[in-house]
Amino acid sequence: MINLEWYRTFKAVYEEGNLTRASKKLFSSQPGVSLHISSLESYVGYKLFERTSRNMIATERAIILYDYISDSLQKLEKSEKHFKKTGTGNRQTISVGMCSEVFQTFFEPNMSHFDFDIIAHFGEYPQMLKELEEGVLDLVITPKKNQNQNISYTPFFHQNIWLVANNETETEKIEADIKNEKWKSLENGLKNQIWYSSSNVTGFIRQFWLLNFNKKHYNKPNYIVPNMNSIIRCLKTSKGIALIPSFLCQKELNNRNIKLIWKNNNQLKDIFYFAKKKNQKTKSETTKIETIITEESLKYNL
Repeated sequence: MINLEWYRTFKAVYEEGNLTRASKKLFSSQPGVSLHISSLESYVGYKLFERTSRNMIATERAIILYDYISDSLQKLEKSEKHFKKTGTGNRQTISVGMCSEVFQTFFEPNMSHFDFDIIAHFGEYPQMLKELEEGVLDLVITPKKNQNQNISYTPFFHQNIWLVANNETETEKIEADIKNEKWKSLENGLKNQIWYSSSNVTGFIRQFWLLNFNKKHYNKPNYIVPNMNSIIRCLKTSKGIALIPSFLCQKELNNRNIKLIWKNNNQLKDIFYFAKKKNQKTKSETTKIETIITEESLKYNL
């Protein structure tokens, strides 16, 4: 399905006839507005505007498209205003991109501390950083960085990646090989284990094999599940092993629901950053989020 924001941007540019006025109307950046229009033109396959030095002149195709979508968008805008007015009053709304595990661990215990509305977005980090650049998101919590000079990155938390297993999994030989530094035997033993993974763990597995065994390729996981919390729940009831961030598995290790196999010879680490635009308009709200989440993260410094 096409990105609804492209249609909203198209409507604003069509009605304003100018990128600068449209960006102000959308509370977005001019490059972000231009990117949405270019993306929409690429998607539909024809030019929507003739660009001059100051104005955006709608083509015949744009006129037809506007007639098709304007009524629907107006209804959506009315419903948005209605629910914002009746549901949240004049509270500011902040859109934050992150992985679901960060939300569950750091945000859920602190929701009552925010005096503004939060919309949590979950997805792939490159896409969320792109949406931050475009003004769709106000803040992204990410271990990934890009080269955009308009975005600042503030480190606030590091996570260690540990090898853990189901309590009934036979790991004595693996643990002995680790202790005696028998790396080739360890590599073969790990290949014979049942591995759990998710889309945001694949990178850890690749780094694990490269750092510890100098191998660029790794065995395909046996089970790929929705997220890292799903992996932990599976390991509590089913035999197997996985690489999990320390802040997610420490509680289960303390409760002896799973067991720690290795903190890693070449310890894997990830740094989380607060990513935000340097000219953001929601500085006080994002600063409060940073303060509360940083304080919560101190509980997981291991």
